[in-house]
Amino acid sequence: MKAIYILLLANLTATSLSAQDVAPTYKHVSYGSHKEMKLNFWKAKATEPIPLLVHIHGGGWLGGKKNEAIPPDTLKQGHSYCSIDYRLAGTQLLPAAVHDAARAIQFLRTKAKEWNIDPSRIAVTGGSAGAASSLWLAYHDDLADPRNEDFVLRQSSRVCGAIAMGGQTTLDPFLLEKEIGLAAIKHPMIWKTVGATSHEHLKKHWDRYKTLSIECSPITHVTKDDPPVWIRYGNPAPVPVIKGDGIHHAGFGRLLKKKCEEVGIKCHLQVAGHEQPGINNSEFLKRIFTEQGGSP
Repeated sequence: MKAIYILLLANLTATSLSAQDVAPTYKHVSYGSHKEMKLNFWKAKATEPIPLLVHIHGGGWLGGKKNEAIPPDTLKQGHSYCSIDYRLAGTQLLPAAVHDAARAIQFLRTKAKEWNIDPSRIAVTGGSAGAASSLWLAYHDDLADPRNEDFVLRQSSRVCGAIAMGGQTTLDPFLLEKEIGLAAIKHPMIWKTVGATSHEHLKKHWDRYKTLSIECSPITHVTKDDPPVWIRYGNPAPVPVIKGDGIHHAGFGRLLKKKCEEVGIKCHLQVAGHEQPGINNSEFLKRIFTEQGGSP
């Protein structure tokens, strides 16, 4: 099932190298103090500031790496492209991964003039944990601190939209076991990234982990002033899911879709085998970049 949502990003991200792939314009740029806080940036040719798509890699917040090359067609779509590394849970538990993603957006805004970025048109994308981070950024309140001594942290962390494949919308083990099944909470992304030793330990000591788990759940932060998102799932298996891939189940998307409908914002949900009429991911990206999404 993982291959499904990876393929959906084929025209937005690159996961392998070839002789035709394009190397970054700026490589391994530090956006923070930790050695893992690095990004690659590909600058598209344009005379005026243009949109930027930021890729956040997956891997359960436990593994994975940023892209080192992209297909040439990526830079012909009218936007520049960036891919980031961030602190994994083996280095620093949550919320490090999502806070690093936010800082990367803030850092990129400081480079707006130099790198020809339109700061009002920055969108994020990713699969699995990268999708979760993307959705967290789309929904979380602005982390800008105008009086901070660090110039980067004075910038807005808001984005104009997110494209997310197989993303986790909540880390609440009780909700997930009810709505998806035991397979969803057995994955170490749910418990290891917050410091628990197993899913049983997480549930037993929920009072210890609840605040962090809920804070790092994208669905927690959904409000009526948030930008639109486009989400896709390749696992529509019947619930409860006891064995197999529960961490990328369509139930995550359905929970988010319901919450977005309650507050009155756009959430374009596609599930393999149950496609609904609507726009695809490329059309969605063009739309939010054209409408500018309302980010700073």
